[in-house]
Amino acid sequence: MSRKKQHIVRNIGVLLVVLLIFLAFGAFLRFRIDLTEDRRYSLHPATEEVLEEVQEPIHVEILLVGDDLPAGMRRLQRSIEETVRTFDAFSNQKISFSYLDPLSLPEEDQEEFILQLNDYGINPTSLMVNQTGGQQTKLIFPGILVYNEEFETGALILKGEMGMGQEEILNQSIENLEFELSNAIRKLSNPGSGAIAMVMGHGEMKEDDGYGLVEALDGDFELFKVPLEQARTVEDLVNFELIFIQGPQESFTEREVYLLDQYVMHGGKLVVLTDGVLVDVTQAGGEGTLAFPFENGLENLLFKYGIRVNKDLIQDLNFGYFPVMGGNFGNQEQLVPLPWPFYVQASRMQDHPITKGLDVVNFRFVSSLDTVMAQGIQKTPLLFSSDFTRILPAPARVAFRDMEMEPNVADFPLRNLPLAYLLEGEFTSLYKNRFLPEGFDQADFKESGEGKVVVIGDGEVFQSQVDFQSGAPLNLGEDPFNQMVFANRIFLRNLVQYLQNPDGIIASRTRTFQIRPLNRVKIVEQKSFWQILNVGLPVALLLLLGTGVSFWRKKKYS
Repeated sequence: MSRKKQHIVRNIGVLLVVLLIFLAFGAFLRFRIDLTEDRRYSLHPATEEVLEEVQEPIHVEILLVGDDLPAGMRRLQRSIEETVRTFDAFSNQKISFSYLDPLSLPEEDQEEFILQLNDYGINPTSLMVNQTGGQQTKLIFPGILVYNEEFETGALILKGEMGMGQEEILNQSIENLEFELSNAIRKLSNPGSGAIAMVMGHGEMKEDDGYGLVEALDGDFELFKVPLEQARTVEDLVNFELIFIQGPQESFTEREVYLLDQYVMHGGKLVVLTDGVLVDVTQAGGEGTLAFPFENGLENLLFKYGIRVNKDLIQDLNFGYFPVMGGNFGNQEQLVPLPWPFYVQASRMQDHPITKGLDVVNFRFVSSLDTVMAQGIQKTPLLFSSDFTRILPAPARVAFRDMEMEPNVADFPLRNLPLAYLLEGEFTSLYKNRFLPEGFDQADFKESGEGKVVVIGDGEVFQSQVDFQSGAPLNLGEDPFNQMVFANRIFLRNLVQYLQNPDGIIASRTRTFQIRPLNRVKIVEQKSFWQILNVGLPVALLLLLGTGVSFWRKKKYS
């Protein structure tokens, strides 16, 4: 073999050895470098922890399919695929994906499958697509199904606040992809983490008996109905991740208030849904009824923590409708939708992991909230009323007759009233420098501690409504009359996840990606320049390089 051939063979051998070394390192050493400014291909540390706990392969079915999707939906589709690939790069086990169009299934299976998607909150969305012969309406399912060998779950991907533009909704949906996918994987890897107490014994949850909470949190937590009067010490409560007080109709005793206070001092998370007034909407016909102030015994406790629930009702022109009987048609009673400003549809959200990107949350008879001085407590309003709001102090008249006339906008001068507050920090006990209730030892008393408290001025915001025909409770957020699905369920789930672990995967909802739209004026003015630059310049460079190489070779070997 000639020396020249030996040289070639040696070079090829070295190249093959180097390639084998790189392949060997690639099999055992996995790494990624994210050079994007907004860290699009990086994950939150909590998400990485979830992926490290994955013990078996996971498959993701992307339901957003179609070659004729608009550009924005194709961008969301590609982002879902990129997110799954990023998760696979960080996961201990394989995370694969495929596409599935629910409308491609046989007709006998299609309806059942769509109902199953509805259980996961994935509802079809109608949009216009360009097809041969013009634009046509097409149903899409902007969601994902995630499953392993044993369990399956799903998540809606396309989410945004009311009033947002299409680009903002798409961008926010892309920002939340990491949370939605990691949350679904967490459910598969760690179903049922923690216990939640629903306080009983004060007329709570009369409408749905707790179905709204149980249905929304099923699979993530174990829920227990806890008669607070049977708790003897705070040790009976501290094992609960959260305690919900949902719409009490009777007053708490001093002993019960003390137990709740000490639960917070021991690091507990307390969610108080309470009305400032009591109103019986069944008496709103004719001359109507009055909403009277209501004392539930928690006023001093909440005041100490920095919040006061006022004795009033909020009316908002961003309202829902209430069904009333409007006479008979033949032998059938007719339900008529009555504008009902007492049903506030909150669409203005705080930019917070709990509420970012939420759709409309429905409140029924909500009272206003005020903050008061409380050292060491950070108070964050989560949801707000619209720009046209008013407050009716108790006793407030509640009558269907008052809503027969169109509301006067001038009578609604208030705006952005907080409807829910998150309290965080070092709480001081209500019983500091006070006598303890009978039966409790001063040695066990804790005068301060870090906890979390959420206060909402509506006791029904997490209660399900009832189907008119069957009388059965609906899923949380479903409105039986308006045929709408509000975001109360998602609000509840986000709230619970944040209270349980604010630094967990819920923190990934704070990610923001910059929208960088093209300048349409520059596109028109500089179109020809950039076309020549992008098409002609590479060709010119190749010709110049080829001429230079040819000239050099001719000069060297001539």
